[in-house]
Amino acid sequence: MTWLYDSHIHLSDLEYQNDLDYIIKGMENIKIKSCCVSVDTITSKRTLELSTKSELILPFIGIHPEHIHDDLELMIDIIDKNHQRISGIGEIGLDPTYETSNEDHKKQIHIFETLLSLAEKYQKPISIHSRKSLDEIFSIMTSYDSKHTLLHWFDGNKKQLQKAMDMDFFVSYGPVMIYANDKQILLSKTSETKILVETDGPVRFSKCFEMKSGQISFIPSVVFCASKILGKSYEEMASLLEENSKSFLQI
Repeated sequence: MTWLYDSHIHLSDLEYQNDLDYIIKGMENIKIKSCCVSVDTITSKRTLELSTKSELILPFIGIHPEHIHDDLELMIDIIDKNHQRISGIGEIGLDPTYETSNEDHKKQIHIFETLLSLAEKYQKPISIHSRKSLDEIFSIMTSYDSKHTLLHWFDGNKKQLQKAMDMDFFVSYGPVMIYANDKQILLSKTSETKILVETDGPVRFSKCFEMKSGQISFIPSVVFCASKILGKSYEEMASLLEENSKSFLQI
């Protein structure tokens, strides 16, 4: 039986708190596993707790570039103590949107590189936030193992996509792809073995999703859209994505 994977969702976000039992039951029924990413030490602890509720929740822990004032030493300790339990490191990365000074940028880089080193130490896959920072991330990642790295919600241009492929990165596409022509074009130019799908919930989506928060149940629609773009049957696309997801997760 083919399993689908949501490669990037924030189930530890409080938006989902009252619906978790329903969400997990839905994951069981639809046969979807989720990479549950975190943004700071608090959500990382919550993610670890969530992963005890269901083996379908794959815990990723880390510090998002928005949270540079979080406790990095505590995060290192959490990873060191739980490295056998966690599925990956994330969401980590760079984003100038959240910087107000050069010191902020330096701190983002320090946190990013520290967590990359831990991911490498424990041989964990990485989920990277790369908004407006792809070229700098490419430069930094030349010093790290990038075989199990995901550039989540890929938003670069065609040249940057090719660079990502050359560096053996995975890239993921979400519900936006269903109604955004530029994302559909990027998908068509992505190496088939490097495609993943995600929701990035609780991000809200417009058009056909009517500004609803991203739900894991959106994943089959994303898979269906990808299958049409790539000229495959739904079953072929789902099988490809399962294989890619297992490769990313090293399972």
